[in-house]
Amino acid sequence: MVEELFRQDAYLKEADALVTTLEERGVRLDRSIFYPTGGGQPGDTGLLRWEGGEARVVDTVKADGDVLHVLATDAPRPAVGMQVHAVLDWDRRLRHMRMHTALHVMSAVIKGNVTGGQVGVDKSRLDFNLSSDVPTKEWVTEEINKLIALDRPVTPQWITDEELTARPELVKTMSVRPPMGAGRVRLLSIEGIDLQACGGTHVGRTGEIGRVECIKIENKGKMNRRFIISLV
Repeated sequence: MVEELFRQDAYLKEADALVTTLEERGVRLDRSIFYPTGGGQPGDTGLLRWEGGEARVVDTVKADGDVLHVLATDAPRPAVGMQVHAVLDWDRRLRHMRMHTALHVMSAVIKGNVTGGQVGVDKSRLDFNLSSDVPTKEWVTEEINKLIALDRPVTPQWITDEELTARPELVKTMSVRPPMGAGRVRLLSIEGIDLQACGGTHVGRTGEIGRVECIKIENKGKMNRRFIISLV
C-alpha cells in the first residue's frame, strides 16, 4: 500500500520513492506526493526523474486501493525497484488547494445540502439543493471573502467510522461519501467556520486562499443551483 505523503503534508513538492509496479499506463510507488483524482479534486501532475531518464506524470488516479501515476504515452518507464525523484506541478496543485478550501468556506456561507462539486484551476463549483431564496452572486462573493479574511487555521482531524455514522452532519456532499472501512475518517476543520469529512488537499490558513469571486449562478433543477467561483 502506498504511503500517502500528500495527506501528511500538502506542501511537500518533491520526494524520493521506489517503483513497486510497472503497468501499461504508468507506475505505482511505495510513497507519493501526488493526489489521486477524488472528491471532486483532479489528480496531480508533475515529473518522475531517475538516473538516465525522466517521464511526465499526466494524471494520478486511484487503482485498487493504491495510487497509479499515469505517464505520457511516449515517455520512458523506470524499472521496478528503481528509485525515482517525484516533482509536483506545484503551481497547479496550489491553485487546487486554494480552490478546494474556498469551496469549504462557501459551503458554510450557503445554507443547503451540497449535491455536487468540482475543483478546477481556473474555476470551481458547488451545487446546492436550496428550498429558500437563492442568494445573489454579489452577496456570496462578499460573505466568502469576509470569512477568508479572518485568516483562520485549516487543520485535519480524525474520527472513527462509528463516530462519523453518529454525526451525519459532517458529510455535506450528498453525492460523495468519504472512504470508510479503514477504521478512521479524515475531517477538515476551518476554525470557527466549517467542519466536514474531506480527503482533499488544502491550504494551511484561509488567508492563503486570496480573494475569490462568485462569477455565476446556474439553475440545475427545481431547487438545485450551481455556484461557480474563481480566484481573483
